Formats: sequence, structure tokens, C-alpha cells
Amino acid sequence: MSDRENLLPIFPLQTVLFPGGMLPLRIFEARYMDMVTRCLREDSVFGVNLIAEGLEVGLPAIPHSIGVSARITECDMAQPGVLHVVTRGERRYRIHRTETGENGLLLGEVEWLPELVEQPLDGEYETLVALLAAIMDDVGPAHFPSPHRLDEAGWVGMRLASVLPLELSTRQSLLELDDPLLRLEVLRDYLATQGLGGN
Repeated sequence: MSDRENLLPIFPLQTVLFPGGMLPLRIFEARYMDMVTRCLREDSVFGVNLIAEGLEVGLPAIPHSIGVSARITECDMAQPGVLHVVTRGERRYRIHRTETGENGLLLGEVEWLPELVEQPLDGEYETLVALLAAIMDDVGPAHFPSPHRLDEAGWVGMRLASVLPLELSTRQSLLELDDPLLRLEVLRDYLATQGLGGN
């Protein structure tokens, strides 16, 4: 596959998207309006990366290398010039280099990371599962689309990592972990330090 075929439009944001997670976006810059239009027309994805340096608007920001592809599931223009889209995270990737397109859109040459092998949960993490189940009941199914996999370490860990009040750098570190059980260990330690019964 050529480098050109592996170029992915990148949307650097002050947020971390996880595989299977939902991310609503308000789009108004021309470069991102064009990106959304192209993704809808071609049924393609764009990348979401946490910003390492820079801002969401203006000159292209410098993103962290590991991000997640986002597929648009809903799109609505509630007012002229502003698109409201809802995206769902799919696969992790690593950016090897970036370039800036003619319209100022950041493009990344990416390597798709292997799909994570799911690991079943045992009773050791029942507190984390109960916490996530309570959060899901509280905020509603729109934020946690089915299928719900409360018996899989990867799914539980990524959902908790996306909703707990963590620093963005911590979220990014959790996204980058390949071991779903290690991700749960980190989350359990965090809850214990907060006095939330993580043990």
C-alpha cells in the first residue's frame, strides 16, 4: 500500500476518543466542513488525536501520535455554516508523519494498530463493572450504544477511561496501553486514590 493511500485526515482536539466511544462535534471551520462532507460521500473515516501542542482552531496543531479513527453516525446542520455531527470511535492508529493539505487540513501517514484481543473479566474487577453499570444507568444508552460488553476487559476499561474525571494525559496513556487488564489496574488504582472503592 502506498503512503498516499494511508493518508488519513486528522482532527486534533482537546479530547481523547476511544474505540467504541461516542464523540459529538460542532463543525464550523471550512477545512473540517470539507472533511465531513468527503467522509459522508465516501463512507470513510477521519482521525481524532489529542493535541500535544497548539489549539483546536487556526493553524494545524501538533497531535499525539496515537489516535482513533472516527466514523460519522449522525449529521445535522441546525444553523447555516455549522454542522453538528456524532461520531463513533473505531480503530487505533499511530501517525508516522503529517502534512498539511491545501485547505489547511492536517493529513497523517498512519499505521493501523492491531485489534486488541478481548479478555474476559473475572470477579476481581466486579467493583469496576458495577461502577460502569451505574454510570450507564445514570447517563442513558445514547452515550453507550449497544452492544454492551460488561464481561470484556477492553470494553469496560475504555468506557470507564472515557467517562471518569481523568486528566487528558492520563486518558491518552490509557488509550495507548495494549493490555486491557493493565488499563483496568490503572483505573482501579485511580479510584482507590479517590476513595471510591476501587479495590
